[in-house]
Amino acid sequence: MAEGRVGFREEVINRACSIAMEAHKYPTRPYLSEVSMTSPEVVLGFAGSWQAHDWYAHMPFGETTTNLHLFPSLKTVREGTAAIVNKAFLQRFEAILSQSQLRNEVEKAAAEKRQIVFTGHSSGAPMAIFATLWFLERTPKENNHFSPYCLTFGSPLIGNRILAHALGRKKWSHLFTHFVSRYDIVPRIFLTPLSSIQQELQPILHYFNPKSTIFQSESISRARESSYFFETVMRNTAMVASHAACKLMGCTNLLLETLTSFVELSPYKPFGTYVFCTGNGRLVVVENPDAIMQLLFYSMQLASEEELDQVSKRCLEEHLTYESELRESLGMQSLAYMDHLEKLPLTADGEGENAAVTTALSDLGMSASARLCLRAAGELKRHKERNLQKVDNYKNKINDGLSSLERYRARCMDHGLCYYDAFKLQREDEDFHRNVNRLDLAGLWDKIVEMVKRYELPDDFEEKEDWVELGTQYRRIVEPLDIANYYRHLKNEDTGPYMINGRPRRYKYIQRWLEHAEAIQPESIPDSCFWAEVEELSIVTSNGNAESFDDIKERVLQLEENVLQMDPKWATPQCCAIEWVNVRQMVENAAPPAQIGILHCKSHMLTRKALFLLP
Repeated sequence: MAEGRVGFREEVINRACSIAMEAHKYPTRPYLSEVSMTSPEVVLGFAGSWQAHDWYAHMPFGETTTNLHLFPSLKTVREGTAAIVNKAFLQRFEAILSQSQLRNEVEKAAAEKRQIVFTGHSSGAPMAIFATLWFLERTPKENNHFSPYCLTFGSPLIGNRILAHALGRKKWSHLFTHFVSRYDIVPRIFLTPLSSIQQELQPILHYFNPKSTIFQSESISRARESSYFFETVMRNTAMVASHAACKLMGCTNLLLETLTSFVELSPYKPFGTYVFCTGNGRLVVVENPDAIMQLLFYSMQLASEEELDQVSKRCLEEHLTYESELRESLGMQSLAYMDHLEKLPLTADGEGENAAVTTALSDLGMSASARLCLRAAGELKRHKERNLQKVDNYKNKINDGLSSLERYRARCMDHGLCYYDAFKLQREDEDFHRNVNRLDLAGLWDKIVEMVKRYELPDDFEEKEDWVELGTQYRRIVEPLDIANYYRHLKNEDTGPYMINGRPRRYKYIQRWLEHAEAIQPESIPDSCFWAEVEELSIVTSNGNAESFDDIKERVLQLEENVLQMDPKWATPQCCAIEWVNVRQMVENAAPPAQIGILHCKSHMLTRKALFLLP
């Protein structure tokens, strides 16, 4: 079979699946590794665990925030909110990492420049996912051609939307490929709260355990409890999928929010590439996570109530048949790619390019309602792409506005005045016009930031170098003017200090883009906020209203340090180059508070009152 967009040779997929299933037979070993002399891949397959507490650590869904020490990228850029992941799976991986030779084996394979493939079946799959994420976090950007791959079979869901978004932002999603049989119940389990299936879960897990006395026992698969388990899981899957579909279609019905107020929905979402096995030799490849969620529900619908016993039995059996299913399907070389979902036919009729997709949808039992939901998922993706085109069109307006402000800054310098002072004084007509520029730019950036907040742009937008650079340039040029305007109108008297209560969200978000891109720690006083600190220091020392000298000294020294570390490109026009030697000498003399005052600083033909110590 051609690799296509599945990304792997047929032999690698079969080999990974075989190792993933074989690992279950050695429960005392956290993983198996296989190095072939005839292929460049090193395959590491993780064993599963069959105890309920190794699936759900607690009610309702066994979730926790991720370990940002191990996985620093799994968070939002704008607020730093950590992704939600399955707690039991995370703890098990942390134990494997600390108690096994996994680090050494992976480092050895990487040193030999081998392609590393992490794999797992069932609850072994989350270990493979976490191992892949862990390795990616350790791999420098410049070595991304040595990225590992993750192949899972019948994997449960392990993380929320933030996890999926983070992988999209880092462009890691394509490294994860999940094979899912149409009727396999396990990929849907974590859409159900533990309280609903607590009694039935453990017997089901024993059924999956090759070391159990009831492994693949029909006494379990045909039992009434299995039918109840199936119905309960699918009922909860229906709620999650319906809620997601309403959001996809822009539903504004208040009942939608009312539902979530008294029904707790699962936080888990799919990510990566899903390959659905239809059961008749066809493989359906889907990359859209919103479409995958709908497929997890609609592909497992009953044609009639009479099918309940048969399907509830099949939903357990198919979790254990991946090896045979994939050998057959890969041999047939019949793949359908779910691209351009927004153009999906709503009926079973299809010709030409649509024929393969239409047949695949029929194989998965997609109804007209299901196809409509898939269309909505495709349309949402197109909407994000259109939004990206829209904000890209803002670039010319933003650059024009910044150019006007750059010229304004240069003219102020030519007249021996800092543009911060000129803007704050507002004595000339040009100061007014530049204020219009400031407001226009604020409107554009507020729109962009709001789109990012609502996930209305592609996941990788916050890591696009051109936007990080443009945002940083905007922040460094324009935020000093926002600060000048804030203190000109004495907003600090009502609202408080700019840095605490007045700083617009757009600057905070844009600053985090840069910190994330360059992997730097947040500054207590960002370079674009220099004047906000100067204004506050000026206020606390005016009219004898001063803090203790030690507090002021610390703030002055910190301000000095920040300026000395600034990029000269931005430091010179924003803040006068102060005679720091004199300042440090006066600070070290530990002058009493009575001597604190305002010192006129001179440099580069700029004049600006800044707070320091008088001799």
